[in-house]
Amino acid sequence: MRRSISASLRTSYSYLPKLWDTSYPTYRPLWADTSRKMSGTKRPGDGLGAKAEGERWKRKKTASETEPSFRSTGSHEEVLLQDVKLLLGEPKRSGIAPEQFSQVELSISALGSTGDGLAISHDGTRVYFGRCSGCQFQMLPGDYQLQHKKIVIAKAMQNFSNLDPSSIPPIGEVMPSPLLRGYRTKLTPHFDGPRRGGFKEGAPVPDIGFQLKGRSFVLDIEDCPIGTDSVRNGFKSQRTYVKENLHTFKRGATLLLRETTERTFSPETNGGCESTQTFTDIKTCITNSKALVTEWVGRTKFISPAGSFFQNNNSILEKFTAFVQEQLMIPKLAGRDHAESYLIDAYCGSGLFSICCGHGFKGILGVDISSQSIESARKNATENGIHNARFITGNAEAIFADVDFPPELTSVVIDPPRKGCDELFLSQLLKLGPERLVYISCNVHTMARDIGWLVQQGLGKTYNIDKIGGFDFFPQTHHVEGYAVLSKSS
Repeated sequence: MRRSISASLRTSYSYLPKLWDTSYPTYRPLWADTSRKMSGTKRPGDGLGAKAEGERWKRKKTASETEPSFRSTGSHEEVLLQDVKLLLGEPKRSGIAPEQFSQVELSISALGSTGDGLAISHDGTRVYFGRCSGCQFQMLPGDYQLQHKKIVIAKAMQNFSNLDPSSIPPIGEVMPSPLLRGYRTKLTPHFDGPRRGGFKEGAPVPDIGFQLKGRSFVLDIEDCPIGTDSVRNGFKSQRTYVKENLHTFKRGATLLLRETTERTFSPETNGGCESTQTFTDIKTCITNSKALVTEWVGRTKFISPAGSFFQNNNSILEKFTAFVQEQLMIPKLAGRDHAESYLIDAYCGSGLFSICCGHGFKGILGVDISSQSIESARKNATENGIHNARFITGNAEAIFADVDFPPELTSVVIDPPRKGCDELFLSQLLKLGPERLVYISCNVHTMARDIGWLVQQGLGKTYNIDKIGGFDFFPQTHHVEGYAVLSKSS
C-alpha cells in the first residue's frame, strides 16, 4: 500500500557527518559486485510469489543489471538511481513502519550526487525541502560542500567509468571558489504564458524565476544571491519590464541576464609596465543575446555574443586556467624549453584555453564545429596578441583532419558540453594519439564514462589517469567542474 509522506529538510547540520564514505576507491561499482550470495530474507519488490526463494537467483540478469554501456548518459535520474541503490544496500535500522497516510519525518542519510537528500523514512512528524531547483546546498558550510563534491566525483568514477578501482588515482581536493555568493555572471530566469492568444491587457503577471523543485511550474523569485550585483540589478529591471509590457509577449519567455565588463586603465599608468597598471572595472547587465559582452580573465580579454557559452564564475577562472596550463605540460619535457610542444584545444569555443593556456607552446590549434565560436576565438587571439594560434571549423566526421602536430609532442584539452563526447570524436582522438590529455567537464558522470572508454579502448596507445579532481565553479549547488589528466603509458 502506498504511503503519503510529507517531507522536507531541516536546516540542522546534525546529518552532515553522514555524507558518503570517502574510502574510495576501495569499494566496487554496483554493476561489478559479484560477491552477493543468496539470502533467505525477502525484501519489498522481490516478487517471489509462489516460487522458492532460491529460484530468484537463477534467473538471467536483466539489461538494467548488466554493466553500463558506453552510451550511459549520466542523466539526473540515472545518477540518483545509483545513489539510492547504495543507500538501500546499507544495513537497515529497526523500527515500526508508519500507518497509511501518516506524516513522517525524514533524517537525511546521505546527499546524492544530484543534490537530493536521500533517506529511508522512520517515525516522525514533518520535514520541509527547499522549493527552488537552482541551489541545493545553501544550508551547508562551504567546506562541507567541497567535501561532498569530492565524493560526487569519486562516485561518478565508481559508477560510470567501468574501470577497475586500481586504475583510478585518489580523487584530489576540490578547489574552492573565491566567492560563495555573488559569483554567477549569467542567469536565465523564465516565465510561462498562455498556450494561445498571448497575454491580454490587464492580465495578471505570471511567476518569474526558476523551476519549482520536482515540479514543472515556475517559482517566483525576486532576487538570486548567487548572481553578481549587476546581474541581480538586471533581474529586478527585467521583472519590471515584463510587468509593464506583458501584453507584448505572445507566450512565455526565458530572460537573458549576462554581465559585461568595461575596463578603463588609470591615465597615470598608461604606457607603464602592464603588471603594475591600475584599472577600474564597470560592470553592467546585458539582456540582448546578440549583443557583445566582454569578460576579463586576469589580464586577458574575451569578447563574445551574450547568448554564447562562457564560464559563469569569473572569480575562479584565473586560478583554473593557470592550473590547466600546468597540467598540459608534457612530463618528459620537464626542465626543457616547452616551446618544442603543441596544443590542441578541442571544443575551443571563444578560445578560453587556447589563449589563456597557450603561452610557451610552439603551435596552437583550436577546433570547434561552431563557425560563430571560431570567429570569436580568432578575434580574441588577435585582441590579446596571440600569434602562434589558428582556429578552424572542424567537421564532426574528421575533426582532426588538419592537424599536423607530432603526437608525442602534443597536448589536447577537451571541454565538451554536458552530454560529453560521442564515440566518433573519441575514436578520432585515440587515432591522433596525443601525449597528454586534459579533460574538463561540468558533468563528472559523462566525464567518467568518456575517460573510462579512452583508457579501455587504447588502440595500442594506452592512457593512464594521472589526476582527477574538481573546481567549485558552482557554490551552493550540487554541480562541480571536474577534470582528469591522462598521459600515454610508457
